[in-house]
Amino acid sequence: MKNKTSPNQTEIILEDNKLLITKTDPKGLITYCNSVFIETSGYIESELLGKQHNIVRHSDMPRVIFYLLWEALKSNREFNGYIKNLSKDGRYYWVFANVTPSHSSDNELLGYYSVRRKPEAEKLNYIKNLYEELLEIEQQAPVKEAIENSKYKLNCILNCREMIYDEFILSI
Repeated sequence: MKNKTSPNQTEIILEDNKLLITKTDPKGLITYCNSVFIETSGYIESELLGKQHNIVRHSDMPRVIFYLLWEALKSNREFNGYIKNLSKDGRYYWVFANVTPSHSSDNELLGYYSVRRKPEAEKLNYIKNLYEELLEIEQQAPVKEAIENSKYKLNCILNCREMIYDEFILSI
């Protein structure tokens, strides 16, 4: 379920020492959220638990970033990335997210654990410009080609730097 909230131009600035933490099941349904995530998202806990994590997805986010997130998680790798989220009242907030698969002692996938923090301003400026470009590529392409087209652009950037996505995100 995508967020039906209409975005506005008011930004929520995260505090430097606050972490937004969530856990989901393997399908992305929220099973836990800490008080900082609840407060920042503007929802109450009962509105979040059992819902798809994309309840906070902002429409300014290029779809290719979520493609990369799920590609990493399905390969049992962690994902690091910058994400623009949408609060219940339409405000937005940027996070640097680390999402990791969570397994039982029998190596059964239990779900995903995500810790998010305030991104560094200078890195975020670069990401905002990149995401605007990727989103524009996706919006101009036919729906079935949108992710592939923006992935091509992102891969050109990565190839020029001779890096994979994870290295790139951690290096900027």
